[in-house]
Amino acid sequence: MRASIFKEIIQMAFDSLKTHKLRSFLTLLGITIGVMTVVGMVSIIQGLNKSFLQELESVGSDIIVVSKFEPGIQTGELSEERRQRKDLTFDDAMALERECSLVKAVAVDITADISEDFTIKYRDRKSQGALIIGMNEGFPQVLSVYLPQKGRFLTQTDILHRTPVCVLGHDLAETLFPHTHALQKEIRIGGKKFTVVGVLQKRGQIFGQSQDNFVGLPITTFIKYFPYDKSNLEIIAAPREHADIPEAMDQIIHVLRKRRKVPFGKTNDFAVYTQETFVDLYNQLTGAAYLVMIAISSIGLVVGGIGVMNIMLVSVKERTREIGIRKAIGARSSDILKQFLMESIFLTGTGGTLGILLGFGIAFTVKSATSLPASVTTWSVIAAFLVSLIVGLFSGILPAHRAAQLDPIISLRYE
Repeated sequence: MRASIFKEIIQMAFDSLKTHKLRSFLTLLGITIGVMTVVGMVSIIQGLNKSFLQELESVGSDIIVVSKFEPGIQTGELSEERRQRKDLTFDDAMALERECSLVKAVAVDITADISEDFTIKYRDRKSQGALIIGMNEGFPQVLSVYLPQKGRFLTQTDILHRTPVCVLGHDLAETLFPHTHALQKEIRIGGKKFTVVGVLQKRGQIFGQSQDNFVGLPITTFIKYFPYDKSNLEIIAAPREHADIPEAMDQIIHVLRKRRKVPFGKTNDFAVYTQETFVDLYNQLTGAAYLVMIAISSIGLVVGGIGVMNIMLVSVKERTREIGIRKAIGARSSDILKQFLMESIFLTGTGGTLGILLGFGIAFTVKSATSLPASVTTWSVIAAFLVSLIVGLFSGILPAHRAAQLDPIISLRYE
């Protein structure tokens, strides 16, 4: 019996929706936009999260980063103490490798000043916008993503003798040498000649940016020929074992404090951190994006909820005589209440379903048309649909209560 009544209520709700197509569509619009925003943005953010974490995993979790400033610090936020910090140097990196017994290898890199436009050429083919990076020989040991696919990586001899050699990222090699191998070919960077000794494995993209469009030079050669910002020099150390990370960090701090003559009791004038710091910083950024998403979707859901309530109140007035007839033939106030609540929930549930489908469409379009990843998650779909049903429930309470309280005699006389 209850099942047949429930089925009848659903059918009446559907008929009401079908009878007033345009009005129903306009009513659903706010709910649809709100749910579409939730599903679409969550899909994009989750895709970025997945891509970011995969990149961290590919680089390796057992690394310690040393830099002049803490990650996330902007130029405008620098305190007087930070402004007066000395730059890290290549010699600092070498001292860490010599004096830290728990550090097995150290990688150090610095990037050419991007304000300088250096063209990288091989015969008539050229590339602009590729990064020029000074590197030492420790990169493959510290970061496994820098393993050579062809040839070799830079060696300690290259560093000591400032050899004019280089290694190419996969994309740059494809640009300069699309039809031939790159090894032992001479390229020109800003007029200087360098011999290609290796092509690195392909890393792919992160956040839409290629990680393979660069040329790596021995850091000593790089410092000799190219302008750079000394404050951007970064040191990455690999501990001997994962369990050694805390003690290795202590050793690094001790060596650098001694070299930089930091007085006892004063804070470090450099930053030492692990990948967990990057994850925390990234989570803060995505957390802010989630707040914006919630704010935008909430506006759509509130507007949609108000629209549903307004339409349901109009519907109660239009169907006053119908309500009177139903009550006259035995319908209880609770039956009328359930009917109008179900209609409201059915309206917002339909809007939520449309919003989910459009959100899928946004995620698919972003993934297909751009290099940004997008990943639809089950929890976001379920949460969006449940929220749409809850909005329908709360929006329908007042109209349903008003319909349930109508006097049948007055309702039957209503024209």
